[in-house]
Amino acid sequence: MDRSEFLQLCKTAEKRLEKAGIHSAQAEVEIIWEYLLDVDRLNVYLHGAELVDSNLIKQFKDIIDKRVSRYPLQYILGEAYFYGRRFVVSPEVMVPTPETELLCELAVNYVRNENIDSPDILDIGVGSGVISVTVAAELPTARITAVDISAEAIAVAKKNAGIHNVENQVDFVLSDRFENIARTEKFDLILSNPPYISENEYKELPPEVLADPKISLVSGAKGIDMIEHLILEVPDYLKKNGRLMFEIGYNQAELVSKISEKDKRYRSITILKDLNDIDRVAILSI
Repeated sequence: MDRSEFLQLCKTAEKRLEKAGIHSAQAEVEIIWEYLLDVDRLNVYLHGAELVDSNLIKQFKDIIDKRVSRYPLQYILGEAYFYGRRFVVSPEVMVPTPETELLCELAVNYVRNENIDSPDILDIGVGSGVISVTVAAELPTARITAVDISAEAIAVAKKNAGIHNVENQVDFVLSDRFENIARTEKFDLILSNPPYISENEYKELPPEVLADPKISLVSGAKGIDMIEHLILEVPDYLKKNGRLMFEIGYNQAELVSKISEKDKRYRSITILKDLNDIDRVAILSI
């Protein structure tokens, strides 16, 4: 295939994706070719035409056919990138989003700034493992307990821990929040990206998000049930001066603040915004 034919193939695919309502069509075509050719974006454009063959073209078209149905590209490819690392994903886990990288960054910076030599960290709702694996990779002396209610999610997270060589740092526990965590266990830091979408909001989500497991997204009529459980239960499992860090919905900062301020076990609450200036992470200190 010559270069003009290759570029035309890409352009045709982009138009199909755009017509299906996918705004990042060009970027997705690039990601697909990076995946199929196992090269970076620059080499897709420099050498893509000479690397493709009829089999790869068929695979490319098959992927586009699936994607125009608005099924997530990450599930089609079986992988997603987070914090600069590749993670295995499947329909049993939520597709990781770039916004969650802020939670990891805050956790890593907290441990480093407080000079905690061997931090004990708990990740509630491990999902694909992006939080646990990222924090373990960034903090080689950290010991992480990762819990999830889904055995399928834990299986995916274990696979990702192995891929990134942190399996010896992470203990996976099948548990509904603290159900299978001993009351004697205390942590320096407890992290969570909990479900925080209301039932009404769920109905309005785009098809890509609706493909995520509902249990990972929805938390009661107001989307706050899981967060309320965390705020209530976490202090019993934190060390002195420990912290709880978790993601919140774009419109939940005031409500989360009111709930936590009523609990006198917490000394302070901080709400931090993401790069889009949206309230994203709550930090509670005891």
